[in-house]
Amino acid sequence: MAETVSSMGGLSALKPAAPEAPKYVQKLDKQGRAYATGKRKNAVARVWIKPGAGKITVNAKTVEAFFARPVLRMMIQQPLVTANRAGQYDVICTVSGGGLSGQAGAVRHGLSKALTNFEPELRGALKKAGFLTRDSRVVERKKYGHKKARRSFQFSKR
Repeated sequence: MAETVSSMGGLSALKPAAPEAPKYVQKLDKQGRAYATGKRKNAVARVWIKPGAGKITVNAKTVEAFFARPVLRMMIQQPLVTANRAGQYDVICTVSGGGLSGQAGAVRHGLSKALTNFEPELRGALKKAGFLTRDSRVVERKKYGHKKARRSFQFSKR
């Protein structure tokens, strides 16, 4: 039944124990690789990482050939730089859908998730930097009775 507490000090004994934080475990496949899927706009990236010399391959091309703009290459490197793991992992990814900017964002998201699967202790740093959150912004759809998503037809009084 219910216990009666005669002093304020006895209240702390009744308080339920705080649930401990969930433990994240390493998830690897038979080849010793970590896999994750990253998404951004309409782009989907499947990313595998394994220990290596830091070679990044996107759709069987080098990252320099696939992403010509330096900003996009820098975007892909961000999770590795944040985790101080630049040059320690080989990254293989296949990307489909969307444009180049969305694909780079999808690779970054997938690489961050794959890093947490390979080294769960990196989760805190990557989450604080915002790399584990899927950017949910997508193109607004066209509405009925409108010319575009928000643009209406030109109004004419006569």
